[in-house]
Amino acid sequence: MLLVASATTGQEPSEEPPVIPVGLDAYRMWDRWPYQRIGVRAYMRSTYDRRGGNESADASHFLYQLADDYNVTLDVAGSGVLYFARYNHWHGSPWHYEVDELDHIVRETSTADPLNPTPGSVFLPQHLFPNPLTWTWSHTKGADLMWVPIGFEKSFRMAYSRTFYGTGYYIYHQFVDGARLSQPITRWDGKTPPKDDVLDLLRRAGTDIAPQPGRAGVREESGRIDLPATGSHEVWRSTRAPSMLRALEFSVPREQALAFSRARLRVTWDDRSDASIDAPISLFYGAGVLYNRDNREHLVKGLPMVIRYDTDQVHLSCYFPMPFFRSARIELSGPGRTAIPNVTWRVRYAPYTDPPNHVGYFHATSRDHPTPEAGKDLVLLDTRQTEGGGDWSGHFVGTSFIFSHDAALSTLEGDPRFFFDDSQTPQAYGTGTEEWGGGGDYWGGLNMTLPLAGHPVGAKDAKAAVSAEDKINSAYQFLLADLMPFGKNAVIRLEHGAVNDSNEHYETVTYWYGLPAPSLVKTDELTVGDETSERLHRYWSPDASKPYEIVSRYEWGPDTLEGRLRASRSGEPRRSEAKAGREIYPPHADRGRITKTASEFTLTIDPNNVGVMLRRKLDYAFPNQRAEVYVSEATNKTPEWALAGTWYLAGSNTCVFSNPGDGNELGATQHVVQTSNRRFRDDEFLIPQRLTRGRSAIRVRVRFTPVRIPLYPGRPLPELAWSEMRYTAYSFVMPSFTFADVSRRRG
Repeated sequence: MLLVASATTGQEPSEEPPVIPVGLDAYRMWDRWPYQRIGVRAYMRSTYDRRGGNESADASHFLYQLADDYNVTLDVAGSGVLYFARYNHWHGSPWHYEVDELDHIVRETSTADPLNPTPGSVFLPQHLFPNPLTWTWSHTKGADLMWVPIGFEKSFRMAYSRTFYGTGYYIYHQFVDGARLSQPITRWDGKTPPKDDVLDLLRRAGTDIAPQPGRAGVREESGRIDLPATGSHEVWRSTRAPSMLRALEFSVPREQALAFSRARLRVTWDDRSDASIDAPISLFYGAGVLYNRDNREHLVKGLPMVIRYDTDQVHLSCYFPMPFFRSARIELSGPGRTAIPNVTWRVRYAPYTDPPNHVGYFHATSRDHPTPEAGKDLVLLDTRQTEGGGDWSGHFVGTSFIFSHDAALSTLEGDPRFFFDDSQTPQAYGTGTEEWGGGGDYWGGLNMTLPLAGHPVGAKDAKAAVSAEDKINSAYQFLLADLMPFGKNAVIRLEHGAVNDSNEHYETVTYWYGLPAPSLVKTDELTVGDETSERLHRYWSPDASKPYEIVSRYEWGPDTLEGRLRASRSGEPRRSEAKAGREIYPPHADRGRITKTASEFTLTIDPNNVGVMLRRKLDYAFPNQRAEVYVSEATNKTPEWALAGTWYLAGSNTCVFSNPGDGNELGATQHVVQTSNRRFRDDEFLIPQRLTRGRSAIRVRVRFTPVRIPLYPGRPLPELAWSEMRYTAYSFVMPSFTFADVSRRRG
């Protein structure tokens, strides 16, 4: 890769990735929020309705059941870190956290008597899951939230002992072996509590966590403006660069708070042609409106965002670190109705001395969705169409969003679906909008604010609202340890209503870091079943089936605008029950093979790689596909195989559903089989650096190792096989980013 020196700063782009904070270091090193996570993949799995609907509010859909008290929701092979888990109240507890095949039992205090939940409940063992790394429904108004990092070296499996209302989602990271980690990944021992320094940091949410002026070259500037009703007003401009903005604060008189909500913040880095922050100011800071119905001190008591009231003023503070290399320009646009006098501002910044391609610009991308399209997700961010498009490397770090202007909380059934780096399967698939905002059961209509999630404003319904502003409901979610990296593009989508059927007016702000240069480059693709492609890639298998065609879908949302294909208890589709409706995502055809032994193929990679990601398109009808992956130098006549790891995809397009009815918290586990019509799936495997760096091609051997786990005890095993339709090689590389021509770059 060509690396060009920066004529502006004198710094040269680095050929080596920056250090990746891991485990509790991801909190300790929070000031490295902007730094690239090259060689990291984030995944969000959940109990979502596999057929694209909203059955039981996306609860109780299990990969498989090992026993009536062991209902598996997450099953991962390889090393990694579970960074977040969310449950609806205590439902599902006791939870099994099986780390490297050692089972740990995690409970909530309401578990003992779920019909009479315990006020002020906590996770147990409490010393291992302390507040503020955990919160329960007593504080969140509906959810049990867990941010304690759970490391695993070989495998991780989560299971629910009870299945009533067993909803949840979980975020975990996996890493290229050889990536520069702040500490080795070690298995969670179920004995050692999180360190106090991390707890102390999160307890500081709502306060000024940024470095203070005078330390390590930190500077602070401030001023006051009278903001006109219309037009844009420059607040601050700096060419003292390269620098890292550490605090961006505004204050207005309390009586001007509502008007200031309608002002707009624009921040442009390095004289780029588009502002990277362009958003309504209240939503940028985490609340849909600066309306304080209950006269609280904090609307938003977040770690990176704070909205605080005192007797006379409302203070808005942002502590996301924001690098720039040539210049920064901050502007405010008036609210359009009235001028706002006495707006005070303050910025704090420090020198930035690391290589330019180690970080990303901070972005807050705003979207207004006044009339959501029926049947289609809202697109909150598509980096391919943002700030000029092209390839971007960086990571997604959260959202702030209005989900109703009329206190209609039914919109909260919509699922988040996030796609990274050309994947057609969402690497992140949630169970609902209020779950994404840290709540459950619509927060009971109540407001709450936590360091990393919250529902700061909005009445529980239109009747309860005391003003038009009180009908505006919003939520936020900030990602720190559980941020989601991407190497070339990110598409952040949100379902509006249970099946994309809401007419509510949404407004969204998506927070992300990014550079306009890729850190993940597609270098080759094998199309299995295509004679020419197989010959070019020297595809071989001793027992591969003949190519066969599948007509199916990916998991993109409801198939039709009205109604969905439902399944019988036997798992067979009952087509007569599908209502007639406009087809949103029609099926498409593709071809592939299956093998029950092994296959081999050759793929081209970038020799300057710092690891390689393989993506496989597969037929997900075959359950629990597992294989050992071996890699050799492609030019060797006799391959010298080295084990790269285990490639495992738990579950299939058939799941088991268990949600005892009639509010029966202690009801018997059920074994209802459900098969979706979504057989296409993209899955990923990370190849260690030691097997790829310096090589321009690799020979890959995939050896099928079947997993003989029935869907539930006593159910016959289906056919087991390794499915392969397409293999795509992506090389992790350092972004080729310079500043000499940054102002002339696209976007």
